[in-house]
Amino acid sequence: MQFKDYYQTLGVARDATADKIKKAFRKLARKYHPDISKEPDAELRMQEVNEAYAVLSDVEKRAAYDQLGRGYQPGQDFRPPPDWDAGFEFSGRGFSPREAADFSEFFAELFGRGGAPAGARHARGGGRAQGEDHHAKLLLDLEDAFSGATRQISLRMPQLDAHGRVVLASRTLNVKIPVGVHQGQVIRLAGQGAPGAGGAPAGDLLLEVHFKPHPRFRPDGRDLHRALPVAPWEAALGGVVAVDLPQGSVRVRIPEGAQSGRQLRVRGKGIPGEPPGDLLLDLQVVLPAADTPRARQLYETMARELAFDPRQAGRA
Repeated sequence: MQFKDYYQTLGVARDATADKIKKAFRKLARKYHPDISKEPDAELRMQEVNEAYAVLSDVEKRAAYDQLGRGYQPGQDFRPPPDWDAGFEFSGRGFSPREAADFSEFFAELFGRGGAPAGARHARGGGRAQGEDHHAKLLLDLEDAFSGATRQISLRMPQLDAHGRVVLASRTLNVKIPVGVHQGQVIRLAGQGAPGAGGAPAGDLLLEVHFKPHPRFRPDGRDLHRALPVAPWEAALGGVVAVDLPQGSVRVRIPEGAQSGRQLRVRGKGIPGEPPGDLLLDLQVVLPAADTPRARQLYETMARELAFDPRQAGRA
């Protein structure tokens, strides 16, 4: 995927005000609108202009794009890093996949995050309107799901200053993490969204839980996946091995004759909950190195006495 320079598309500087961005868009729309333009590539250029304006005219998307695209050049190979938008507070959830499909892959990868704001508030009689819900991504350690915790988080909310330029307003919150929290779960902080109108209550802040990459475990809902290295004799003869968990450990029986790639399921040893998840272990048979005379001797004895050919094993 190639990086798109939306500022170059509209022909404006990176510090352009909202008013200059709007004027540039209108000028280009008059030039490339397919109904009136004589340019041979008018439809394609109009799509590019619309996409650039969809981002740069939205203060939140513009701030996120500015941070993500720092240091990239147009056409450069680009892939957004995981959780690049963590730490930003958004008033909505971005474009739906269907809406994002009208633009490029680059746009869809960045901003096709879902439909209309979940739990959005609507106006009530007498001019009162409860504040809009805000959204943010909450990055946690996997261990927090087992023990619970209170975490202090910092969020940045993009805003326009008096001169029409994007600035980031920051705030810090303490968040209570419940035991058993899982990927994709939403933690609601009441009254921490946008203020209401006409004396109506403020909206809520919805924190979507994501786990930081873990060196051993991969969460899937409440299930946990991990690779389990085993010695050749453990795989051939069977045995019981200890497996460390994010909290505590569990003893697992390796069946006799186990092969690499076999998956073992340990019920109830995933992320806590009602019901708890499972622990899924992918066996990996690991060979010891033949880096000593004694190790070489043992391998030579096996080669001589076992008469085993793995390329013939399992053939009819």
